[in-house]
Amino acid sequence: MPATIVVIEDDRQIRQVVEGYLQKAGYRVLTAMDGITGLALVEREQPDILVLDIMLPGRDGLHICRSLRASSNPALAGLYIILLTARVEETDRVVGLELGADDYVTKPFSPRELVARIRSVLRRQESHPQIADSRVLEAGRLRLDSVYRTVSLDEQLIDLTMTEFDLLHHFLLHPGRPFTRSELLDVTQGDAVGDVSAYERTVDVHVKNIRRKLGDMGRDNRFLETIHGIGYRFVPQNEAQR
Repeated sequence: MPATIVVIEDDRQIRQVVEGYLQKAGYRVLTAMDGITGLALVEREQPDILVLDIMLPGRDGLHICRSLRASSNPALAGLYIILLTARVEETDRVVGLELGADDYVTKPFSPRELVARIRSVLRRQESHPQIADSRVLEAGRLRLDSVYRTVSLDEQLIDLTMTEFDLLHHFLLHPGRPFTRSELLDVTQGDAVGDVSAYERTVDVHVKNIRRKLGDMGRDNRFLETIHGIGYRFVPQNEAQR
C-alpha cells in the first residue's frame, strides 16, 4: 500500500504541482487549502508525512504543528512534518522547528527536492524495525530502546519526534565522538539534502529541543555538548559525573 501524504497549502498552483509530483512518485496524496480543513484531514487519515505551509487561512501551520505534537494519539504526535516556508520567514521557520516540525523547505523550491526528502524519510521509517543496532542503549539515567523507539530518563518516558529520536540514537551509538552539523544533517536527511549550509540551522534547533526535553540546559550540559567550531557530541556519562 502506498504511503499517504497530506499537503496543506493555500496556493493552488503550488498545491497542484506538489500533488502531481508526489502522485507520479507513487504516493497517495490528500490536499487541503486551509488550516481547519487540513487539521481535520490529518486527524482522520493519520498520514505517513505532512507537508505543511506556515501561512494558512483559518489556522496557520504553527498552530497545526503545536496541536499535533500535543495530541494524545501517538500516530499524530509522532507524525513527520515538513514545513513549506518563504525565505523571509526565518523566525517562523525556527519557531516551527521548536514546536516539533522535523524539516522545512523554502519557497521557491524544487518539487524534485521535496520528493527526494520524502523518499529519504520513508526509507528511514521502513528501516526502523530492521536497523542493525536494534538494542537498548543506556547512558547513566538515560535509556533508549531502538526497537520500540522509546526514550526514558529516570524511568520517565520522554516524547521525541522522529528526527530528535534518530539524532539521539546516533549520538548514543558514538559517545564522545564530535559530529559536525553536516554529518548530523546526513543522519536525518540522508542523500536528500539540497543546500546543506541552508539547512544546518535545523540541527541546532533539534539539538536544542532534545536538550530541553532531557532537562539538559545551562552551561554544564550533561548529555549533549557543543564543540565550538565543529558541532556536537554526546558526553560519556563517566565524564559527566566527574
